[in-house]
Amino acid sequence: MAENKTVPTDASVRAYFDAIEDATRRQDCETIAAMMEKVTGEPPVMWGPGIVGFGSYHYTYASGREGDAPLAGFASRKGDISIYLSCDAPAQDALRERLGRHKMGKSCLYVRCLADVDQSVLQQMVADAADDTRKRYPG
Repeated sequence: MAENKTVPTDASVRAYFDAIEDATRRQDCETIAAMMEKVTGEPPVMWGPGIVGFGSYHYTYASGREGDAPLAGFASRKGDISIYLSCDAPAQDALRERLGRHKMGKSCLYVRCLADVDQSVLQQMVADAADDTRKRYPG
């Protein structure tokens, strides 16, 4: 079975932020990082070269594949900020309706910038997703 490529590294989160050329995007990422650190109680860690993650959990799929993933995380991508979180928490649908402009993937929320969303709703979404993930993957 192939090794997971997205693993915690010793790379600098500060250097990751400093490399973001757009000042507004850089500030948005710093704001998201502060919020995720507050919500999870975990410091930011680079997962691979491009994901800022907070905490971790171990998963095992029915197929036998297993690994570790950040409890919450995000990445500054070309067009959007990708926010990685469990979207299966019961209250997530209602929160997404109040969030503001965004797109949704399987376990990824895409926002262009924080000005497009209600940050208190985003914080609640991250908190709920982290709590849900901790319950589903204890240990």
